[in-house]
Amino acid sequence: MAIKIPLFQRPGNILFLDDDIDYLEMLGMVVPAHLQMELYSRPAGFVERMREEPARWEADAGLHIQMIERWRQGQPLMPQVLRYWANNPSRYRLAQICVVDYAMPGTDGLKVLNTLLDWPGSRVLLTGAADEQIAIQAFNHGLIDQFIPKQTADISGRLLTALAKLAHAPHPRLNTLWRAALRPTQQSILQMPSVAHALQAHTQKRWVEYVVLGEPFGLLGLNATGGCEWLQLEPTTGLTDLAELANSAGLGFDLVRAVQAGQLLPAVELHQQLNLPGPIRTARTLSMGDDAVLTAALFPLTEADLPQPIYPYRNFLEAQGARVIQDA
Repeated sequence: MAIKIPLFQRPGNILFLDDDIDYLEMLGMVVPAHLQMELYSRPAGFVERMREEPARWEADAGLHIQMIERWRQGQPLMPQVLRYWANNPSRYRLAQICVVDYAMPGTDGLKVLNTLLDWPGSRVLLTGAADEQIAIQAFNHGLIDQFIPKQTADISGRLLTALAKLAHAPHPRLNTLWRAALRPTQQSILQMPSVAHALQAHTQKRWVEYVVLGEPFGLLGLNATGGCEWLQLEPTTGLTDLAELANSAGLGFDLVRAVQAGQLLPAVELHQQLNLPGPIRTARTLSMGDDAVLTAALFPLTEADLPQPIYPYRNFLEAQGARVIQDA
């Protein structure tokens, strides 16, 4: 059964190609500001922009592979992920979704998308009424991930819904890489519908980027301002063992009893992996799903807790400047 939430989620670029300048200008106004986008009116400019994109994705995937390999050799993942976030703001430039109009002078959208064979992102085709059967065939053959008729009454709303769905879909390669860091029991918990729904609600409300870890079990997340949080997850069947760990870490009797009762979670492994000073932090538990198999607690991390400062996604968006058509 497929895991229902991405194990590694981050924002990415959305590229639009359409020879209709007015339509591109409309998109620039209606797409929310928290989404980064590039607008192209000519296939040549779009294809040139995407030429090196497969190599960029491959280089980024190599960094993920290195993190997993170092973890297998005994290095904890949490500080590695934090250093990856700090040292690689260029990850936000990776093209995540391409939206291409089918009917363009001298070519068509499918031919343009077929030039992106090694690019692992999502493909959306915009079609006219006469192109719908072509789009259906392309979708059925796996050439595109979605098609949207331009004559749809609420085309903007339909497009934004499709973009949100694709942006939050698990990336096959990254999901496979990060699944290796989870135990089978942890994967099974994440597959429970109520747990997956609760985690999706939490991540989409609070973070722009996150990774699911197995040792310790939880989600490390970033918000748009560069703030980092650790959402610790604990199966209810493990609370007794966690209480014993809390006791051995020097927590008092009342705190240990609260851990045993599922009222508090101690961040023992968080302290160990990040070498945090002071007493072990505890936080009140949160409901995470309706199956009573998982409890959670949220631990904000200060800049002093991190190995290096992390460049905020909000700053990256602001540095992109106003939305303009690249090759108009």
